[in-house]
Order: sequence, then structure tokens, then C-alpha cells
Amino acid sequence: MTTRSHPSRRARTRLAPLLAALAAATVLPSLATVPADARPASGAASHGHHRTTPLVIGHRGASGYRPEHTLASYRLAIAQGADYIEPDLVSTRDGVLVARHENEIGGTTDVADHPEFADRRTTKTIDGRQVTGWFTEDFTYAELETLRAKERLPQVRPANTAYDGRYRIPTLQQVIDLARRESRRLHRTIGIAPETKHPTYFRSIGLPLEGRLVRTLERNHLDRRTSPVIIQSFEVGNLKRLHRMTPVPLVQLVDSSGAPYDAVAAGRPTTYADLITPAGLRGVARYATWLGADKTLLLQRDAEGRTGAPTPVIADAHRAGLRVVAYTLRAENQFLPPNHRVGTDPNAYGDLAGEATDLFRAGLDAVFADQPNLAVAARDAFVDGPRGRHPEHAGSTR
Repeated sequence: MTTRSHPSRRARTRLAPLLAALAAATVLPSLATVPADARPASGAASHGHHRTTPLVIGHRGASGYRPEHTLASYRLAIAQGADYIEPDLVSTRDGVLVARHENEIGGTTDVADHPEFADRRTTKTIDGRQVTGWFTEDFTYAELETLRAKERLPQVRPANTAYDGRYRIPTLQQVIDLARRESRRLHRTIGIAPETKHPTYFRSIGLPLEGRLVRTLERNHLDRRTSPVIIQSFEVGNLKRLHRMTPVPLVQLVDSSGAPYDAVAAGRPTTYADLITPAGLRGVARYATWLGADKTLLLQRDAEGRTGAPTPVIADAHRAGLRVVAYTLRAENQFLPPNHRVGTDPNAYGDLAGEATDLFRAGLDAVFADQPNLAVAARDAFVDGPRGRHPEHAGSTR
């Protein structure tokens, strides 16, 4: 395995309108109090506004450089200019929301090295799929605090393994506290983009995620339409439930295949493909503000996988009144379309900026990125470039 070499580029981390707004403030901003119009873009913005600068969301933090879903990863994403950071949320046995990509933690923590937890290893059916390992819902938060995070993709990101064993599993509250502290320190608002993971499963075992999430946001005064929060889910039912519980913006995530698990569990025929038809998008807009789409749904691909012109999804979503965020931009060649790869090493960095620019030209409103610094640099170059946005989208409203 060739260890990649990629000097980090520090991109500009704020735009002029935000700096001007903050310079006029007499107090330092908190996560909850910076008005929506002082941010470059907000998931809480109303439909029908002029297009705003695309957001960069640190996917699980800066997971290209640090073990994902750790405070170190989130802190680095913020330092690299991310507008939002993303904690995926699962529950402990005692109802504490913690940041893990999955409730199975064998691949992202050192739990296997703890003999006192050996008997917790088990096999469960999660969203119709058998999974073997250790699960957050079988641990109290006090027990999880004794574990340490490790790199999920050690073969792809060997440099990240240098940080194995250093960081704890953070709670949602700790992520909010970090975003608030960094917002004040940097004089810019850092938003959060929590995703509810496996909500049907957690509801089935008596640990529903929605109420705990909403109550945490309320305690932190992050329960307004203009709060710098966007809540995501691959399921539909829990987003509709959240729509009734909180005014904060919601993101309907759609995969390139398959169906929302709550629909599968209920025997409904709805697929993700159904949700991105014009009629499906109009339905999504009744409860969500954003569409979060697998990036492969947004640009046409040829037989070799090279990207080309936009698909109709972004334009159709905009016509329905939705913003669109793409997941996930990753710099390693193996995660890029062939026309943006550089060399043949699958773990070497390719042209993430090129892929990001193609998506911005297609009218995209935000991206999730494992390497936020590269996405921020691409975004800023796109916004400040001689042509600015693609003429087809410049000045558009929705």
C-alpha cells in the first residue's frame, strides 16, 4: 500500500457578506443567535430566495484526515472552512445520543480490545440485514466513554491510524458545544447537520431518536426555522414526524437504489427512485427543505462511469422548492469518477475540485465532503471565478 502524500491547503474560510455582518455585531455570535441572513447559506432559508453560495458540510467531520465522528475530526473540519459539521446519531442503552455512523461500533472503536465487553458481541437484524458486532444500544454512555475511536478505512487512509485510540465517542451535546465555541472563536456560525440513523429500528427497541434530538435542540435554543441546523434521514416516516415536532429544516436523503427502510418495513412500494420524480419531489417538499442525493444521481454517466451533463434531479428539486446537497465527495481516486482520477493508485488523491465544480455548475446548493478544505477551495474558486456560476443557473430564483 502506497501511503499518500497530500499537503493540506488552507482555504479562505469566510465570505465577505458574513464578515461584514459579524463586524457590525456588538457581541460574539453563538450557534443559536446569528441571523440567517448573516450566513452564506442556510437550510432554513425560505423557498423562492435568490441562489446563495454553496455550503460545504464536513462529512463526519474531516474524516479524510482524522477518525470519523470524533471531536478532533469536527474541529479540523471547522478549521478547514466547513460551514456545517455532520454528526450521525445513534442511541445508547440509557438514551444518550452519540455520534457514530452505525450503531455497530466494532469497526470504529477499540471495543474488541476490551475483554469486559466480549460478551456483548452479538448478531442483530438492522434494517433487514444481519449484522454481527457490538451495538451502542447495548452499552450505557458511561461504558461507551471507556472506548476510543479508530479509523474505519485503515487500508484507504493509513495516515489516519496514527490517531487511533486518542479520541472518545462524542455526544450530540458535545458536538453542539464544540460548534458553539468555535463559532464564537472564529466569529462565524458553524452549523450542525445531524442524521438520524436507523430510526425505525431504534423505535422498535424502545429508543426512538426523534424526541431526544428535538429536546436537545430545544435546550440549546436551536429549535427555530432559522437555526443553523439541518436534520437528515434516509427514512420518510421519521422526517414527517420531525416535521410535526420542530420547525428546523429537514433533509430527505435518497440513495441511488433501494427504498426507505420504513417503507420496506411497512410493505409500501415507495422507492428512492420514486422520490426523485417531479411528483415525488413535490411530495418531499411538503415536509422537507432539502433533498440529499447520492452524487451519482446528479450527473449523467457514460458506460465507463465518466460524468457528463446534469441529470434532471437538481432542476426538478429546485422547481419543487427544495435545495439539493450531494453526498459524498472524497478525494481518493477510488471514490471519484474516472474523468477526475489522477494516476492509477486507488488511494492517491484525484481531482476532487473538478468533481465539485461540475456539481456546482449544475446548480448544487451544498456538498458533503470528507476533505472539507479541498471542497471549500473548489467552492471559493467557483464563486470567485471569472464566470462565477454557470450562466444557466446565474441569478435563478426558486
